Amino acid sequence: MTPDDALEQLSHIARERAFCGHVGSDRLIQAGLDALTAGVESPSLAMLAGLLRTEEPEAPELFDRVLEELGVVFRAPADPRAAKWAMAHWVAGRIADGTLAPATGTHIIWADIAYDLGYPADLEPLVSCALGWDDCQESWGVSVEELNKEAVEAAKQFLVKRSAAE
Repeated sequence: MTPDDALEQLSHIARERAFCGHVGSDRLIQAGLDALTAGVESPSLAMLAGLLRTEEPEAPELFDRVLEELGVVFRAPADPRAAKWAMAHWVAGRIADGTLAPATGTHIIWADIAYDLGYPADLEPLVSCALGWDDCQESWGVSVEELNKEAVEAAKQFLVKRSAAE
C-alpha cells in the first residue's frame, strides 16, 4: 500500500462514518496500522495503530485526531437532503470505480437514500438496478454480469449529470 492509498482508505472510512454511522474500532485501528506501515506520518497515527483490544474505545477519538492532523476530515452536510445527495454521489462514485459491489451500492441508494429523497428521477436508474437484483433469476436471461455492467454505467451517468448540474 502506498501513502496515497492509505490516505484514500482513511478518507473513505471518514465518509463511511459520516454517512453510515458506526465503523468498528478494529477497522479504525487497522486503517491506522496500514497508514503507518505505508509511511504516512502524523503525531497520533502511531497511537491509533498501537491500540490494544482493551483500548479500542479510544479508537474513534484518535481516528478523528489523525484525520485532523492529515487534513482529510470529512463532515457530511448539515442539511439532511444535501447529506443524502452527497451520500448518493459518494456511493455512485464507489460503484463506478469498482470499490463497492454494484448490488450493494444500488441497494444502499435504493433503501437508504432514494426513499428519503422521494425517489428523484436522477436516482431512478440506480434504483431500477437494485430492484433488478431483487428480481434476478438466471432463467430470465439476465446475467449478474449484465446487471453489474448496467449498474456501473448508471452510476457513471449519475455522476456526470450531477457534476454538470453543480
